[in-house]
Amino acid sequence: MNHKINNILVTGAGKGIGQATTNLLISKGNYVYALIKDKNDNKKFKGYKNLKIINGDVNNLNLIKKIFKDSNKNKKIITGLVNNAGIRQRKGFLKINKIDLKNVFDTNFFSVFYLMQIFAKNLIEKKASGAIVNISSIVGQTGFSELSSYASTKGALISLTKCFATEMAKYKIRANSVSPGFTETSYFKNFKKKQKLYNWTLSRIPLKRWGRSDEISNLIFFLLSKDASYINGENINIDGGWLSS
Repeated sequence: MNHKINNILVTGAGKGIGQATTNLLISKGNYVYALIKDKNDNKKFKGYKNLKIINGDVNNLNLIKKIFKDSNKNKKIITGLVNNAGIRQRKGFLKINKIDLKNVFDTNFFSVFYLMQIFAKNLIEKKASGAIVNISSIVGQTGFSELSSYASTKGALISLTKCFATEMAKYKIRANSVSPGFTETSYFKNFKKKQKLYNWTLSRIPLKRWGRSDEISNLIFFLLSKDASYINGENINIDGGWLSS
C-alpha cells in the first residue's frame, strides 16, 4: 500500500474517528493539520511530530482560509481533506425549529460545502491533485426516530460528495464518503448503559458488535491514498452489515 499521502486537513480531529484518523495518518509519515474545537483535546497529541493543531470552529471560514494560506506559504499544500466535524441533534420532528435546523446544517453540511470549495480552488490554482473523504452516516440512508435534522444533513452530504466527484474529476480531485454505523466513540459508554436499547442495536447488526474508530480510520486512510485512485463519488457503508440486513 502507498502510505504517503502528503498533507491532510482533518476536521473534528480531537475525538473518536477524527482522532483515530489523525493518529493513523501521522504514523504513516503524513503531515496533518488537525482542526480541534475543544482545546482540552490538544493534550491527546502531546509530543507528536508532523502535526499542526488549529483550535477553532469549522464554521469559521476566515480561520479555514488562513489554514490554506499558511500551508501554501510553508510549501505544505493540503492535498487531502477529511470532513469529520459534526454535531448530533436528537429531537422530535414536530419540535424542531428554524434555529435547530440552522445549527445542525451549518456544521454538518454548509461548513463542509465551503471547505470543499476552498480545498478544490486551492488545488486547481496550484495545479495539484487531491482527495476528500466526507464522514456521513447510515442514518442518512434510512429512517431513525428523532433524528430527522441530523439524518437530513448526512443524506445531503452523500449527494454533495457525488456531485463534487463528478464535476472535479477533470482536475484530478476525488471525493468519497464513508457512512459508519454504530461506532465506539465518546458516547458509547453512556449508550451501553441503556441496556435494552444497546441490545436492540446488536440484534440489528449481523456482526453483533459496534464498530471501532480505528476500523473507520483505516477505510478513510485507504480512500485518501493512491491505492484508491480509481474510486470516486462512492459512499461506503461500514456498519457491520446493518443496511444489508
